[in-house]
Amino acid sequence: MPQWKDLLIEIEKIEVKYGGSLRHPASATEVIRMNSNIPDKLGNITLPDSYIEFLKKINGLDFNGLVIYGVDKALLDREVDQEIYGFIETNELWYENHWQKQYIFFGDSDTAWYCYDVKDSVYVELDKPSGTVIQSFENFDSMLSDAFETVLL
Repeated sequence: MPQWKDLLIEIEKIEVKYGGSLRHPASATEVIRMNSNIPDKLGNITLPDSYIEFLKKINGLDFNGLVIYGVDKALLDREVDQEIYGFIETNELWYENHWQKQYIFFGDSDTAWYCYDVKDSVYVELDKPSGTVIQSFENFDSMLSDAFETVLL
């Protein structure tokens, strides 16, 4: 089991302690709908299986300054009251800066972006706003685990 799943349990305990809860999972249909909208909006992007697994566990996360993007609200089967930073709409926003188009953005915090560098084929944590690489990761799971560890410190 990826480490981020254990860390997500810790995040959930903290949310519950303060009267909150985690978001509902995205349905398989919602994930398929998002995948089918990505080519028109962002180009030829293949989402990692582990990100899809994350979405099916929790449709995005907003915890202690860390945001992991979920399925965009417009693509959901049901209305939700919570703010969701959608994967497609947030990447469109970041892509307004030309240099950022070499990345697929999966999340951000007050100080970092969590991305896949398409040019170098590596997952990275970038300094926000300079775009300097802070560290790189071999896969999405390790990047997500590191992001979770950072906000749980």
